[in-house]
Amino acid sequence: MTTNSVNATALDTAATQGHVDIVNLLLETDASLARIARNNGKTVLHSAARMGHVEVVTALLNKDPGIGFRTDKKGQTALHMASKGQNAEILLELLKPDISVIHVEDSKGNRPLHVATRKGNTIMVQTLISVEGIEINAVNRAGETAFAIADKQGNEELVNILREVGGGTAKEQVNPPNPAKQLKQTVSDIRHDVQSQMKQTRQTKMQFQKIKKRIQKLHIGGLNNAINSNTVVAVLIATVAFAAIFQLPGNFLEDMTQAPDPDMTLGQALIASDPAFIIFLVFDALALFISLAVVVVQTSLIVVEQKAKKKMVFVINKLMWLACLCISAAFIALTYVVVGRDDEWLAWCTMAIGTVTMVATVGSMCYCVVAHRMEEKSLRKIRRTSMSQSWSISIDSEAELMNSEYKKMYAL
Repeated sequence: MTTNSVNATALDTAATQGHVDIVNLLLETDASLARIARNNGKTVLHSAARMGHVEVVTALLNKDPGIGFRTDKKGQTALHMASKGQNAEILLELLKPDISVIHVEDSKGNRPLHVATRKGNTIMVQTLISVEGIEINAVNRAGETAFAIADKQGNEELVNILREVGGGTAKEQVNPPNPAKQLKQTVSDIRHDVQSQMKQTRQTKMQFQKIKKRIQKLHIGGLNNAINSNTVVAVLIATVAFAAIFQLPGNFLEDMTQAPDPDMTLGQALIASDPAFIIFLVFDALALFISLAVVVVQTSLIVVEQKAKKKMVFVINKLMWLACLCISAAFIALTYVVVGRDDEWLAWCTMAIGTVTMVATVGSMCYCVVAHRMEEKSLRKIRRTSMSQSWSISIDSEAELMNSEYKKMYAL
């Protein structure tokens, strides 16, 4: 599965837009796609929860219930993201696998109740406080409870709702937080966040390696197909070139009494003295022996290393281009003999058609080769640049390289 510059996959796009059928299809293909995080640490569950797509959230949790505890770079879970929206049904779906996710704090110590209160979402606050075991007066890093946030924003409706269930400020609590304990908790949370980010980075790196191996397999398969195709075409051209010399128009001299020239010998082609035949013979011989040389090389060399195999395919391809041009020239030369002097314009038309076709084809292939080489050169520069930077930056650039390297076709 390929990713874009922010490491978002097709699954992420489908989930964000609420296409549950596509999401189910992609999850059936590879369930691990649900754990791929974007550059900001958000998974596909974060996106679906924030956009309010209940069916997508349900499908993701059914495939991987533990994904609900995944946090982004801000330490927020999908429940935090859902608390910013207006769909209470998503909150209940996210709580089904493990209700303890309601206690997860982000990097600022905010729980989902803090987030919903700060957004002023009455429905979400009412849904959260109805959950059994929720800590109404949990304090964030700023020393604020959900009640304190509502009071600070002047939201009288939320203040009344939270007060009815026992909400209050941190100062009103019977047992105020111990500073030493709070510091210890902060250090523990930071360590947990660092470990979580490192784990996510390792998982992302492993995903890149798997994708890279798949791309390499596709490259190897394409090279093998090119080698096999070259062998078949070389044998075909060699067969045609070999047979052409024995199927000449006008046949051969079989009776010396019928020789138009006393210097001719038995078995000699009747058109041997024609300049067009000489041109035909030269190019036909070139096509024959180039093709035979390709067959010998292809059947004798066993190349294992991919780079060496690409070089061999490059050289063989150019030889096959030359063989095709030679067999085309031989065919055109012989048409001048076949059509005769009165209809020589037909031979000129044949030459025009052949020239335009072959020049256009070979020219297009040359353009593709040059374009591919230039792109490879730019990719090598990107690799060298990313290697000199930090590891996290190199991962981002590697995602871009994956998108560039995954091509449906290219020319060697």
